[in-house]
Amino acid sequence: MNELPLNHKISEWLPQLPPQVWSLATARFLSEVGRGFTLFSAPIFFVNQVGLSITAVGLGLGSGAIAGVIGRFVGGVCTDSPLVGRKNTILLSAAISAAATVVFFFTHNLPIFIIGNLLMNLGIGLFWPAIEAAIADLTITDTQRTESFATIRLASSIGIGLGALGAGYLISASVNYRVLFALNGISLLVFFGLVYVTLSETYEAPTHKEIPGLQDWIVALADRPMMVFVVVNIIFSIYMYQLQSTLPLYLSNFIDGGGLHTETIGIMFTWHKIFTALCQLPLTRWLNRFSHPIALTISMLLWGVGFGLIWVTGVAPMGRPALWATLALSIMGLATAAYVPSAFALVADLAPPSLRGIYMSLNAQCWAIGYLIAPSLGGWALEQSRFIADGLWLATAVSVGICILILQYLQSLLPLKN
Repeated sequence: MNELPLNHKISEWLPQLPPQVWSLATARFLSEVGRGFTLFSAPIFFVNQVGLSITAVGLGLGSGAIAGVIGRFVGGVCTDSPLVGRKNTILLSAAISAAATVVFFFTHNLPIFIIGNLLMNLGIGLFWPAIEAAIADLTITDTQRTESFATIRLASSIGIGLGALGAGYLISASVNYRVLFALNGISLLVFFGLVYVTLSETYEAPTHKEIPGLQDWIVALADRPMMVFVVVNIIFSIYMYQLQSTLPLYLSNFIDGGGLHTETIGIMFTWHKIFTALCQLPLTRWLNRFSHPIALTISMLLWGVGFGLIWVTGVAPMGRPALWATLALSIMGLATAAYVPSAFALVADLAPPSLRGIYMSLNAQCWAIGYLIAPSLGGWALEQSRFIADGLWLATAVSVGICILILQYLQSLLPLKN
């Protein structure tokens, strides 16, 4: 008697999205489970077991940004090309990323580590313009678009959270770290197969459409709202990569005397991802009442509070540092959930349909730049005095004010509701 009403309530709560968006979300979930096995444990592994210095790991991670820039440029061109399109670009990115996990599996020195990062970032660079353009193609209304991006992000958060939880369990069971890279590679092959079977090409090229050229890039670069957003997005990407690459090492080596245990850090980041996932859809729906710049401003305020709490935890121990760090990660989870769907939807709204790949490529280039800056900056800061290592988080929290001012200017360039 109660089954139908319950199913109806669940159906109403779930986003009303095209079937292919759900397929992409499922594929993304599976691939992110694999990435979660290595995302937070890899820096610790390469420093504490392979024997690379923190600065070397930071520079190695940052060097991958070079390939990321190239990948995002090529990804934008391929995505808007009638010869390749969205689907084939996504498949190529998965194949290259899987090859990178093989390289990481056999890494014993810095040169091989750098090669693995170059391949992984090339694959990631190809991926983002293609999947973002595909989602923009598949959605019509602004609400559907933001909820589609939120659903993809939800799938990503749950996948990474489960993967990080699995990594913590395997590490506590003394499983070799290199097994985690093998599991990541397998997940990428599953992702490849699912996309190949379920996703149809979404790109409909205009008549006589040629491979994107310099003129197409000039159109995007001359779009003032897009360029203003690019500045904010670069800073946001630095925040994200400080969270992923620098914060685990800071918690491991600086907090609570000798640092928190790897297993504890894994549990904390697992909670971060799970909490982000739980808040993703409700927060996205609440933010839909605001313009995109206002939603992004709310996100930036949350980032400031989160980084401020990390600084306080490091310089003024209040007992139970893991609890305070977990609170900071929870707030930054809210910040991420607020930022990503609105950011992607804003770019999709600004982009002409025939240039979505180019615009999404510019959007993704911000992440490549952030990836170049954040690990190198973070690695350098952690190898300086304790004052500088702690001060990194306070400086990051203060920088949020700059982003808010830029977002207010962006709001003045756009209609009241995007």
